[in-house]
Amino acid sequence: MAGCTSRCRQGVLKLIQSLQRLISGGLTKDKTDDELEMTMVCHRPEGLDQLEAQTNFSKQELQILYRGFKNECPSGVVNEETFKHIYAQFFPHGDASMYAHYLFNAFDTTNNGSIKFKDFVMGLSILLRGTLREKLEWTFHLYDINRDGYINREEMTEIVRAIYDMMGKYTYPALKGDVPQQHVDAFFQKMDKNKDGVVTLEEFIIACQQVSVFLVFNVEKDIKYMKNCTKERHFVPD
Repeated sequence: MAGCTSRCRQGVLKLIQSLQRLISGGLTKDKTDDELEMTMVCHRPEGLDQLEAQTNFSKQELQILYRGFKNECPSGVVNEETFKHIYAQFFPHGDASMYAHYLFNAFDTTNNGSIKFKDFVMGLSILLRGTLREKLEWTFHLYDINRDGYINREEMTEIVRAIYDMMGKYTYPALKGDVPQQHVDAFFQKMDKNKDGVVTLEEFIIACQQVSVFLVFNVEKDIKYMKNCTKERHFVPD
């Protein structure tokens, strides 16, 4: 079991490597062929044409992501423990466990405690190549922890604290007792138009589209931060 978990963690790291190269446009045909020769498995993602139609990834990109995923994670799923372990490696100066928990739940759309390839690639497609509205809808559902269709103050406070914990000593401004509450107050001042104590999806989207600087912490920034960390740690070949 431990061996399987280790292989799965390595697999998600390889998946992130391939993903970052897809984002940066660094996957040339020759490099792709070399990678696939090393990680080739006799698996093909089910419904590849359907996934291509449902996401913003090409068939080749889906095949690359799937092979890295399936080769090292034969079960075809990533559990929360593995997801947290991988995510924590990109934020070594803080505690990313709670934010990773919320992020995992956002990917786990079926709420069954695991992320399948389809779940993962559908989420990534939105975060990396979706429209502004799609990204905002995904982010709203991340913040809507209890999935009741609203963001309340308690949920937003938990998210803000999780982000501060994740960034650790690099948090600016430095975390003090009232800083998370100040962020939450600013969030609701901008978002909660009818002052009923909760933020709806439409309030969230309208407010984000109207302001030039978002008061929300966009997951897209985390992806870019992970990309920079990956380069610094030499996970991604130049």
